[in-house]
Amino acid sequence: MSDQTFLRISDLSAGYGSTRVLKGLNLSVRKGEFVALLGSSGCGKTTLLRAIAGFAQPSAGSITVADRDVTRLPPDRRGMALVFQSYALWPHMTVAQNMGYGLKLKGLPRDEIARRVSALQDLLGLSQLGRRKPAALSGGQRQRVALGRALAVDPQILLLDEPLSNLDARIRLKVRHDISALQKRLGITAIHVTHDREEAMVMADRIVIMDGGEIAQQGTPEDVYNRPASAFVAAFMGAENVLSLTGWVNGGRIDIEPGPGHAHTILPHDGRALGDGAIEARFRAEAAELLPADQAASASGEILELAGEVEATSYPGGLWRHAVRVGGQELLVDSAHRHEPGAAVRIRIPADKLFLFNTRSGSTPSATRSPHDAWTGRALEASKA
Repeated sequence: MSDQTFLRISDLSAGYGSTRVLKGLNLSVRKGEFVALLGSSGCGKTTLLRAIAGFAQPSAGSITVADRDVTRLPPDRRGMALVFQSYALWPHMTVAQNMGYGLKLKGLPRDEIARRVSALQDLLGLSQLGRRKPAALSGGQRQRVALGRALAVDPQILLLDEPLSNLDARIRLKVRHDISALQKRLGITAIHVTHDREEAMVMADRIVIMDGGEIAQQGTPEDVYNRPASAFVAAFMGAENVLSLTGWVNGGRIDIEPGPGHAHTILPHDGRALGDGAIEARFRAEAAELLPADQAASASGEILELAGEVEATSYPGGLWRHAVRVGGQELLVDSAHRHEPGAAVRIRIPADKLFLFNTRSGSTPSATRSPHDAWTGRALEASKA
């Protein structure tokens, strides 16, 4: 294949009954690439994974692997293996029996099954647990057994359906590193479904962000984090603070009209796909500088500065998080120092940390919040109580 595409999804549509979930989706994956399908519940990422695996039949389009059309093939003839969210281990079988089950179905000799299972147990740190049953294992150990069962059949493509969502936070950090390192070591092509953006960022070579059954943006973790293509992507990648501005493109600069909490400001255009009129500006809580209203700034330059008042504070760890009222909006800003509720403050946002998008006439800025950051609102509400 001249373009090195290994898995190709072309004009794929799929759904359940009269509900259309995937809408003519196109995606190409290179051999040995780790791709994360990222999105909130209902965006279509699991339906896409199930269609690739053969558990959901598309209504249109095609799926090819190494130039072989697998669109209508049953799951066991696609050369893929799926690790389920629930692990789906047989409770009456031992670790070794669970891991070797797929090989037994293929009719491999008993000694060959034992050899492969033993090698995988060593690789996954399960060599002393072969005789245990799932009930006697920790969550992380059960996850590795499920991964070993998938790898035992030597799949061309490894499919991962939120396999870490049932693990506690501490174990999840280690297991996601283990999976990523193992995938690189074995050179397996992997498709991973998750709603956790940090998980996608640290594990994947490429992130595919989905929204409404379509691809909103795809690229390297750095690309989608630092150069979001839309307000939706910016919000999903953590830029949840939103401002409604009005601006005019003037050569290589953007003139921002004065508004509640800010004066006339000139920002660099920097090649943004931006026109005159209403602008939705987004930034991350950690991207801004928070200063007392009467304190001189350490640096000037291409910065949007806002005047506001602290409404509440919380301490998620490492930095203080402040809810700041600017005009009629509440913004979240992190700072190494705590500012008391009621304090007058200034928020300074560097131009390169601002994501600017034109707002359609008559529409209001989106308020998308990722599930990963839902705790922020709860913490601030608790601090106000």
